[in-house]
Amino acid sequence: MAREALIRLTGNGNGECNQNDCPNIYRSPRGSFIVQGNLSNAFTPPNGEALVEIPEEILREAVRALGW
Repeated sequence: MAREALIRLTGNGNGECNQNDCPNIYRSPRGSFIVQGNLSNAFTPPNGEALVEIPEEILREAVRALGW
């Protein structure tokens, strides 16, 4: 899926981290979420999954963007 097909919920210019290389949360056309963050080694996830770490303010921004 191309990034252009996603709705970007965070990092739209509200702070320092507004480029494509920062932690962000996207919503897919199916309504699921795509999370971009720093790779985490907290534990080994199952095959086909990955762990990413994102700052709390990114989650708060995504919740505000969704109106929750």
